[in-house]
Amino acid sequence: MAQRDAGRPGVRARLAAERASAEARLGALVRDFDGIVASPAAGDDEHDPEGATNAFERQHIAALIDQARRHLTEISAASGRLDDGSYWTCQECGMPIGEERLRARPAATTCIRCAAARRA
Repeated sequence: MAQRDAGRPGVRARLAAERASAEARLGALVRDFDGIVASPAAGDDEHDPEGATNAFERQHIAALIDQARRHLTEISAASGRLDDGSYWTCQECGMPIGEERLRARPAATTCIRCAAARRA
């Protein structure tokens, strides 16, 4: 592990920064969701002219909360891969994941070629 980290300074710091950002985002989303649920109009969407908007906002924020939680799980998995030495290896093809990709997406599990093929 130390040998791999030596050639790539800042990986742990990038993962820590990514985790802090995701945790802050999750906290803000949970506060927003709680605020919508606690608002007086939240309980009476049927008779509230803004009801559909309240219901949409609740569902939208709930989806963003789920996304933030999944991202935190991905970051934890990336930390595990860093510890076991597989962080730089594509989980689909076994080839190296480019350092530029990991700088941009620290929790990436695939090389750019496999990621592009998955999107296609």
